[in-house]
Amino acid sequence: MAFTNPDNDKRRQILVDAKTIAVVGCSNKPDRTSYMIAAAMQHAGYRIIPVNPVIAGQTVLGETVLGSLLDIHEPVDIVNVFRRSEETLPVAEDTVKMEQKPKVFWLQEGVYNEAAASLVAEHGIEVIMDHCIKVDHAILVPRNR
Repeated sequence: MAFTNPDNDKRRQILVDAKTIAVVGCSNKPDRTSYMIAAAMQHAGYRIIPVNPVIAGQTVLGETVLGSLLDIHEPVDIVNVFRRSEETLPVAEDTVKMEQKPKVFWLQEGVYNEAAASLVAEHGIEVIMDHCIKVDHAILVPRNR
């Protein structure tokens, strides 16, 4: 059966209910898409946990960058992934090994991996692929979320 993203109402509810977003591949460079989207989501009221092994220990958007999802020891609602499609399966593998599994595994616009989606879905985690979280938030969530 082909993958289908949750509908607009479901994605809206996910965004309204979420409080914390782990951003895998978050950059420390303000001109990078991952940084800009993480900043926008933080500005919208979400707690951002940046994850990037290359800059682990640095501070991005006032938060310490972690090297891996497995370094997170608190609840995360959404794992938002800024990696190429072919690099998302290892992220999915770490996602299902997290101490507290997230509710949603969200691959950014242009990112699609059926194997990664199947793996996290088997563990009861909702999957969204090929959707920009910032665009969905702007379109689907009322300003007074």
